[in-house]
Amino acid sequence: MSRKGLALIELAIVLVALGLLAAVAIPVVAAWRGRSAAEVMRQDLLRFAAAQESYFYDYRVYAGDLSALASRGFAPSPGVTISIEEATMGGFAAVASHSGSRIRCFLFVRGAAPVGSAKTPGTVHCS
Repeated sequence: MSRKGLALIELAIVLVALGLLAAVAIPVVAAWRGRSAAEVMRQDLLRFAAAQESYFYDYRVYAGDLSALASRGFAPSPGVTISIEEATMGGFAAVASHSGSRIRCFLFVRGAAPVGSAKTPGTVHCS
């Protein structure tokens, strides 16, 4: 009879240990996924900026919608949405979001007004 009691205690200890591991692992995995989504958005905004510069070279104005950049070979990655906040002769500003993350990334260049947490022109900032 004492062996059955010991087995229940062992089982309880194993369950507590698994619970502690899960409590540590879940936030780590969630943070890793968030950083991964942020990197995808950052890369998409940099590719978006290159396509915008190509468009500007031909038309002397930045594209106001993404469909105009399709001919430049630009399309956002799966799950990424890019919204153009401003596009003029003086510059452009854009925001990227990802369906798998609450993080958003921001970019503005030249004379465009800063968006979100972006403070330096030409630098992608995610928050």
